[in-house]
Amino acid sequence: MKIAIYGQFYHKNSGGYIASVLNALDKAQADVFIEANFLELIRANENIEKDYEAFETFTQLDDSYDLFFSIGGDGTILRSITYVKDLNIPIVGINTGRLGFLATIQKDDLKEHIDQILEGQYSISERSLLQVKTTPADAMDGVLNFALNEVAVNRKNTTSMIRVATELNGEYLTSYWSDGLIVATPTGSTGYSLSCGGPVIDPQSNSFVITPIAPHNLNARPFVIPDDTTIGLQVYGREDSYLLSLDSRIVTLSNDTEVEITRAPFTISLVQLNHDSFIKTIRQKLLWGEDKRNFKQ
Repeated sequence: MKIAIYGQFYHKNSGGYIASVLNALDKAQADVFIEANFLELIRANENIEKDYEAFETFTQLDDSYDLFFSIGGDGTILRSITYVKDLNIPIVGINTGRLGFLATIQKDDLKEHIDQILEGQYSISERSLLQVKTTPADAMDGVLNFALNEVAVNRKNTTSMIRVATELNGEYLTSYWSDGLIVATPTGSTGYSLSCGGPVIDPQSNSFVITPIAPHNLNARPFVIPDDTTIGLQVYGREDSYLLSLDSRIVTLSNDTEVEITRAPFTISLVQLNHDSFIKTIRQKLLWGEDKRNFKQ
């Protein structure tokens, strides 16, 4: 078994969990490759005897890897997709942070669940992504043009609203007078979009949601649309530029830049333990419908 490991940070309390992961993989005689910067952080804080091989930040992985372990929080998983891209390597999220909504494994059950995964006791949850194109085409040079959670436009260097003219499949929908606009996948529906009043969408739904950020339109509401829709955005405002974010990656675009958002031509595979489900996750982590009367059942 060939496994890649990635993490963004090394926290004081995460050392034991990282060691447990490495020990479990060594015991299973897996071929382990660790992202170069993360490997340096581990070596600077832990005494590890094994000389692990590294893969560089700028080097794309190949499809020979069986699993990609993401150690951290949900932000680390979002960064992980920039390595996995369209290679269809299943991602195992190991939560060493707080909520860890997307994570496969929680730190309290680390060893048991890693063993289950290495024994193949898991399923795959396929997640759709968003893809962005701009006019002019070179406006996003050097920025990966896909996102697992959401694509958002936001105002920049101003407290004034921006106007986001929105088209669906070439047909004018409306202009949102707001701080910005979010286009989220079902995976991203529990993130930024949810904070702005958007609905929770099951990952198996073939849909996206458009959610305005602090709209000044009294009748503006989140809008769920089919995921084969082409979304066109044009931003107007007092400033000459605005921000476009793709998950955690941000680029500045001029107001004359048009944005087109579609479903990406590939999906991301998230490893899910056999006893887990999306419903169980929202119930436990978002306290879905929590009501003390339900505890009597």
